[in-house]
Order: sequence, then C-alpha cells, then structure tokens
Amino acid sequence: MKQFLMVLLIGIYSITLAQADGKPAPAVVVHTVAISDLTPTYQLVGRIEASERVSLLARVSGFLEKKLFTEGRDVEAKQVLFHIERNNYEIIQKQAQADMLSARATLKNAEASLNRSLQLHKRQAISQAQLDQAEADRDQAKAQVLKAEAGLEKAKLDLSYTQIRAPFSGRIGKSNFSVGDLISPESGALATIVNLDPIYVEMSVSEKRMLDARRDGIDLDNPPVAPRLKLSDGSEYGHAGSFNFISPEVDRNTDTLIIRASFPNPDGVLLPGEFVHVEIKRKQAEEGIRIPQSAVQRDRQGYYVMKVNSQAKMADSDNNDTQQIDAEVELARVEMGPQFEGQWQVLNGLEAGDLVITEGLQKVKPGLRVNAVIAREE
Repeated sequence: MKQFLMVLLIGIYSITLAQADGKPAPAVVVHTVAISDLTPTYQLVGRIEASERVSLLARVSGFLEKKLFTEGRDVEAKQVLFHIERNNYEIIQKQAQADMLSARATLKNAEASLNRSLQLHKRQAISQAQLDQAEADRDQAKAQVLKAEAGLEKAKLDLSYTQIRAPFSGRIGKSNFSVGDLISPESGALATIVNLDPIYVEMSVSEKRMLDARRDGIDLDNPPVAPRLKLSDGSEYGHAGSFNFISPEVDRNTDTLIIRASFPNPDGVLLPGEFVHVEIKRKQAEEGIRIPQSAVQRDRQGYYVMKVNSQAKMADSDNNDTQQIDAEVELARVEMGPQFEGQWQVLNGLEAGDLVITEGLQKVKPGLRVNAVIAREE
C-alpha cells in the first residue's frame, strides 16, 4: 500500500510539472546517503554447556540414610548432600585406633628392651647376636606403628566418605537413588551438579574462516572480536561474552574448529543443552557509507552512480512518508567496497547527505531535471 501511494504521488507531481512547463520531468526515487555502522559481523549457531559438571559417586558401600537437598535447586560448595550409614565405619575406625595404640605400646617395650640390651652388651653380658635381635624387634615395632597409623587414616577417610558433599557451588539435578537403597562405588551417579555461572557456549567454525585469524595470531587474552547471544525468542541476551578456548585440532569429519565463549549467567537464563544464535562482532567499530546495490552502475571507466542536486528546492507534500524535490541529475564516479545483504560499501566518491537514484535510472542522464521522491528511511 505504501509503495502504491508513493508511485501515485510521483505520477501526480509529474503531471503538475508537465502542466506548468509543457515538458514532463522523469520521476525517480532517491536514497539519502548516510554514515552507518560497517563493523564486520558473523552469525553462528552455538550450544550452551555448563562451565563445570560433575556426577556424584559413592566411594564406600552402605545403605543411603539421608538426602539433604532439593532436586533442581542451587547447592553450595562443601554442602552435605547424601548420608550413607556410618555405624560400620565408626566401628572400623575404633578398631584401627586400638591397633595403633597396641602398636605404639609394643614399640615402647621394644625400645626399652633395646636400651637394656645396649647396657648389657657394654658389660659383655650378652652376645652381639642378642643385641642385633633387640634392634630388629625395635624396627619391626616401628613398622607396625606406621602400619597401624595408615590403617587409622584409612578408617577415618572411609568414615568421611559416608558424607557426600558438593565439590562446587551449582545446581543439582534429579537424585537417582532413594533413602534406603544400598549403594556402592559401582552404583553409578547418585546425582549431577552443574555450574551455571559463568556458562559456556560452544560453536563450530569453518577452518577457512579461522585461517586469517590464525595468520594474524590468535590472542585469547585480548581477542579483537566479542560474542553476543540471541535467545530463542529473538531477544538479545543482556551480557557480553568473551572467548576462552579454541580447539588445537581441526575435526577431520567436518573440517571445522570448536571455539568456546564464556558468558555471565547470574539469573540462570541460559541452560545447558540449549541452542542459541551467536553474533561475533569486532570490538573496534568501523563506520562508512553503504548504499543499495540497485543504485550502482558500471561502464568501461568503472563504477558510478546517478545522484541529484541535494540543494534543489523542496516541493510541498501532504504525505508524511515522502519528500519531493525538483532536481538535476549528476554522474558521480565511485570506488566500491564489499557487498552485504543488498547493500554496497562506497569507499570514495560520495558523502553523507548525497541523494543517489535507486529507481528510474533507465529514464535519466546527467544534466536532466527530474522529479525526485525521497522515501523516509525505516
């Protein structure tokens, strides 16, 4: 409808000029040249991964006595999550303590016996063989003490394993066992904890796309580009990320590299397993002129555009969406840069505020007066 009204308005205004001068002026549509953001941007698809993930395993056998957490909720580092029955391990610890006390007593007696044997040997009351035997008994008693101490440490360690704690702060998933179940190191994961803040996003990037970056030298401490996320509902994620990993090998099956970015996730908006769109943009902004490709023409001398005199008198219009001018056509030689989504970067030849013709080029030539309509930019 908007396009129809524009064409109708051009036609009416052209008729008016024809009635006034006797010569109809060609109607054209012009685009206002402006400085815009030309920073290179890449779009990738990434999958969200937890920055830390651990499966909780039992290190000793026993009946599960308590679960001290709520499934799907946050837990703190060192928080006790599961209790395994302790009675058997407490008894084993007491036995180990008794063995250690016995070994120490034996050592004390062996040392005293050795001291007496040394005194007797000096007086030649016992033989060298008897003295050697006393020393061997003392050394054996020392070894028994070390063995008993190790047994006690092992008993204490096993007793501590009856309390299963969170290794880091995060969110715990569903428990795979109920109170009363018999569990052991072979039982598998009791539950899983993931760290959601920060969170990682992994992407597969073409090896060819990463080639220039590798030639320039990849600096993960201060990378020239920064990633941002778009969520599944189309909204932009409120926190910028930073790259922290680039795979040292190319996947032979896909010819891609895995790169990873870290994002703050204080509100838990991002969850592991989700797909997100990742926008990678240079930190150093680039500005310049970009015009519609339909405005650009080429001859033997190179690229050029047709523009109109922007100082021409503005015509009155009742339409709020368009402006009209009675202007003269000029030819401008231009130097073109890269193309992107129907737009073409202009390196030289145009300035901000110039009016280039995008529709009606087949009807104009330099020096011709035209009825130009400037469509308001969206």
